[in-house]
Amino acid sequence: MSNEQNQSLANVHSSVSTENKMGWRKLLAFIGPAYLVSVGYMDPGNWATDIAGGSAFGYRLIWILFLSNLIALLLQSLSARLGIVRGLDLAQASKNTYPRFVNFCLYILAQIAIIACDLAEIIGMAIGLQLLFHLPLIWGVSLTITDTVLMLFLMNRGMRKLEIFIMSMIFIIGLSYLIEMFIVGPDIWGIAKGFIPTNLFKKDLASHEMLYIAIGIIGATVMPHNLYLHSSLVQTRKINRSDEGIKSAIKFNLFDTTIALNLAFLVNAAILILAASAFFKNGYFKVAEIQDAYKLLEHIFGSLAPVLFAIALIASGQSSTITGTLAGQIIMEGHINLRIEPWLRRLLTRLLAIIPAMFTIIYFGENGLGSLIILSQVVLSLQLGFAVIPLIHFTSDRKRMGKFAIGVKVKILAWACAALILGLNAKLVFDQIGDWAKQYPSAAIWIYGLVVPVTVAIAALLIYVFVEPMLFKHKDHPAQVPHGLATAINDLTPILYKHIGVTIDFSNNDRDCIRHAIMQGGKRAHYTLIHVVETAGARYYGTEVMDHETQSDADNLDKYVVSLKEMGYHANGIIGYGRAAKSIAQIVNDEHMDFIVMGSHGHKAIKDLIFGTTVNSVRHKVNVPVLVVKPQPTVTTDSLKTQ
Repeated sequence: MSNEQNQSLANVHSSVSTENKMGWRKLLAFIGPAYLVSVGYMDPGNWATDIAGGSAFGYRLIWILFLSNLIALLLQSLSARLGIVRGLDLAQASKNTYPRFVNFCLYILAQIAIIACDLAEIIGMAIGLQLLFHLPLIWGVSLTITDTVLMLFLMNRGMRKLEIFIMSMIFIIGLSYLIEMFIVGPDIWGIAKGFIPTNLFKKDLASHEMLYIAIGIIGATVMPHNLYLHSSLVQTRKINRSDEGIKSAIKFNLFDTTIALNLAFLVNAAILILAASAFFKNGYFKVAEIQDAYKLLEHIFGSLAPVLFAIALIASGQSSTITGTLAGQIIMEGHINLRIEPWLRRLLTRLLAIIPAMFTIIYFGENGLGSLIILSQVVLSLQLGFAVIPLIHFTSDRKRMGKFAIGVKVKILAWACAALILGLNAKLVFDQIGDWAKQYPSAAIWIYGLVVPVTVAIAALLIYVFVEPMLFKHKDHPAQVPHGLATAINDLTPILYKHIGVTIDFSNNDRDCIRHAIMQGGKRAHYTLIHVVETAGARYYGTEVMDHETQSDADNLDKYVVSLKEMGYHANGIIGYGRAAKSIAQIVNDEHMDFIVMGSHGHKAIKDLIFGTTVNSVRHKVNVPVLVVKPQPTVTTDSLKTQ
């Protein structure tokens, strides 16, 4: 198995060249990964927290946005450094450091964070569709499952195409808000005062609400899955692995990160400023719902502003969906060694996020979705420590990072950011549990019997994640990868295949498949030509079916067999029935074949979903080598005798 299968996002690893480029061309080659990350900083979850903060407290929480952006800039640069220097994403580095059970717990928590993020994207897109096309929210939520097809298509087109799509979405969002800023006309002096910190820790109700929204803003801005994502995406750039090449890659990725995240900050600030200027200023202090923001914009400023608002919302949700999928793939492969098809993992994540959205609409009505979005962002913030603490440990480790380990000043700053995040989260959790106990005294048994023990267990896990790398600095757990590790090669004696199967579909592939099979076995092997009849009758009646297609296929298969025998080869033909992959695998196993040659149908992306992927399915159902022959467009179906 090639090493590239063990790399983070193996199909696009080192796929973008940065070598032999100078000046602005080199900068352009590195620009991209941070933009994919930055869309997570302007997704619908940010919209909800920014609108809630702006409408309730005016410009007073701009400093929280600015602080969150600085924290994000620091942590994302550390994430990029880890990926560039060690060639590992954050999940892979965690797997090599922590025991298996801890990695499983970290995976579950990271997956919860992705679902929380996806939940905000689902609701945001559904609201955007409702605002533009008047679709009921429950229909919009259901329609969001179809974006799996778009994600699959883009990922098959390559990393650069994916980055261009994301950048175009960012451009739409930014342009929409730039125009809205001119329409709203914000108070410049009020914005400037918003950068002065406000006391979040007063004991009155307003400050508790401000703390809750502030933590939601931090969770919506510094997203845990983005730290995993960035450490992997930087590895899509092919760099010179010398010290100078690594140093250059770190520098250019810092430029990329700084530009992209500052653009994200401007978008977030624009949303908060829009809410403060349009709602707080006009006496609407409790606009936590995105739909309400749309209606008020229409009421105050006419039809253009809300339309731009809805278009930007859809673009934001769609772009964030794609990056969330990539992060989910990285986390699953890194923490628990499980690699599944991206469309399937996207579908599973989307379904897990759709369920709470549907439940909220059915039982609490459409008005409950705004609160659900803010809750999802608070959940994201609560997960941050489990990504931030390992990241700081890994980038501080001089044994593994060498001269590229972060310095003392950066380390102190990083730990201060982690302490701030953890402190705010601890304050929120403590206050929230106390509030629940006062508001719902009848549920005390559940609060103290379930919520408190789970909270203590999560806190204990966080302490372990913090302490373990310091206690066992020079101990790495054996590196585990989805496809195992390479073994020593001592004996390369040729393998002699005795019984070779060849799949036949009466297309241009057949001649090449038979030719490759003969190259493996020569005249000493026996060849079984396999064709599967997939008619409706064959699926239901199997070997009893004798329709026209079955008879015709049997006659054509016999012609191939006769041709091979005339050339001196031992051959026979077998007709299978029903599903191709299952039937081929059963014939191979029943006939005790030791090698199989199959033709690739050449489908990609959407066609794979429609027609299926027979080769992949067969490969997992048999225990013999499978040789896949790709179609050659220039080859014609001449008689086998002309070889």
